[in-house]
Amino acid sequence: MSSIKLKNIFKYVCKNINLEIFDKELLVLLGPNGAGKSTLLNVIAGLIEYEGSVFFDNKPIDRLPANKRRIGYLFQELNLFPHLDVSANIAYGLRIQKKSQNEINAKVEELLQIMKIKHLSSRYPKELSGGEKQRVALARALANSPRILLLDEPMNSLDYRTSKYLRTEFKILQKKLGITTIYVTHNFYEAEEMAERIAVLDKGRVEQIGSPKEIFFHPTEAVNDFIGAPNILTCNYCNRLGFGLIEVKCGDIALVVYSEREKIKKVAILPEDIYLSDTRPPGPDVNRVKGKLTEINDSSSTVCCTVMTGKNSLKVKLPQEIFASMSLNIGDEVWLILAPRKLKIITDGD
Repeated sequence: MSSIKLKNIFKYVCKNINLEIFDKELLVLLGPNGAGKSTLLNVIAGLIEYEGSVFFDNKPIDRLPANKRRIGYLFQELNLFPHLDVSANIAYGLRIQKKSQNEINAKVEELLQIMKIKHLSSRYPKELSGGEKQRVALARALANSPRILLLDEPMNSLDYRTSKYLRTEFKILQKKLGITTIYVTHNFYEAEEMAERIAVLDKGRVEQIGSPKEIFFHPTEAVNDFIGAPNILTCNYCNRLGFGLIEVKCGDIALVVYSEREKIKKVAILPEDIYLSDTRPPGPDVNRVKGKLTEINDSSSTVCCTVMTGKNSLKVKLPQEIFASMSLNIGDEVWLILAPRKLKIITDGD
């Protein structure tokens, strides 16, 4: 496959971007709308003119036209041909390249098997679900055996369950194929789930590059503004419960987290991922915390609260209408729920 190096790229919002994507890596480009993510994919694909240089395997390819760069591109709008069935959609690029019918048949059959859509081969796009269309579009992007795969917010139009299932499948497939991949999203949780490394773009600049944990626990100021400032708690006690669960104590707060490692150093959670209630929540007392409301900051759509739990201070963000329904005031007692699946951890091995 190929490594990619971007050197001093200027185009539209993109300003002097320098970035390297390693051979066979799945790098996630994360950032808000208008940050320059799609522009950067178009530069790599050769679909627009640009200033600067793009290298594949340390060789400049700036004068190489888009159809010679061997790139598979999955656009946000899937653009399946409505008048062609699934097999014909996948075969389209191969026919353009004037491959033999035997080659086309063999490749289409291989991709139908890989993408688990053989049973859909004779259907038309209007007869497919969102997830099925996604599989067909990805198969079409892979048909020409690209050395690089670009995916522009590929799961954006899918429901949460379908999106999560396809992300898991795609990550396995990307490893199996060993294809260098750039995956664009504006969703941190999606980026965290997919990436070995995340490059965060903000206003056309690479603001930060690192592992998901580095981005979450040590964000720059601009990244902090985008993904939100997490509550970070230092752990002073750990007790393995079994089944991948560990009880931790962070000052006066006792939590249960998922981890295969023994020693948890820090636990973090975003303010919007904490559930706040004015009454004691039903159910077991796991990851339930009682505290006192000490600060309330209103905005047009959300309310940011500070809750003291012993010596710990936790920031909580919730929709304005939900907060208003509870008629809370500073000094009131509240209960918090910190869902285990929303907790991020740093262990002694990180």
